[in-house]
Amino acid sequence: MNETLNLLHAHRSIRKFTAQRLPDGLLERILSAGQCAATSSFLQGATIIRVSDPANRKKLAAYAGNQPYVESAAEFLVFCADVHRAGNCCELYGKPFSGDYTEHFIIATVDAALMAQNVVVAAESEGLGICYIGGLRNNPREVADLLALPKGVYPVFGLCLGYPDQDPEVKPRLPLSVILKQETYDDSQDAATITAYDADIREYYRTRTGGGHGISWSEQVAGLLSDKARPHMRAFLAEQGFTFK
Repeated sequence: MNETLNLLHAHRSIRKFTAQRLPDGLLERILSAGQCAATSSFLQGATIIRVSDPANRKKLAAYAGNQPYVESAAEFLVFCADVHRAGNCCELYGKPFSGDYTEHFIIATVDAALMAQNVVVAAESEGLGICYIGGLRNNPREVADLLALPKGVYPVFGLCLGYPDQDPEVKPRLPLSVILKQETYDDSQDAATITAYDADIREYYRTRTGGGHGISWSEQVAGLLSDKARPHMRAFLAEQGFTFK
């Protein structure tokens, strides 16, 4: 494999960081690479909030479920889906603003995710480690208020960046045959493959946690999808102007 493929295959989430700061200019170069990601209809519907104030970092760590690496990482970024900026363009040209349509919400959310993944690859190519923080959506109103997010903007996730102080194993992904379908969605052969994959994941967790955790992928996903998942998000998004017309 070439250097880029090797880098992508080596991705891990890092939750322990050294105290080393990023050299001058590196963050800007990484974020500029993030801007090079694809953007639907050239909306460029993502905004990044860089949070450096230790007091605000502490609050965000608490809002995200007391995740200490939000405070300890060299950099913490909040990636936001943003149609507010486009609304300003509508006002500039005297056009009605229809940014509350579901499609615009999808475009802006996807833009934020694509930009973030470009940032992640760029950061890892420079020897940095990363950890996505979806836990910000545990308390989105508090996050939005802290960051002064206007209507038309919501926090999709946070991102820790810094120099790794750990070397975790790469977590095995589903076999390609499960997620790649030919012509139609045919999952008739998936069950046996997933059973074998579950055994691999149990071993991964058992080894990683010293024998204290042996849940399989399918058990983990079943637990996730059988319970309520942040039911407050719909009301919060409506407050932020995403009414899903």
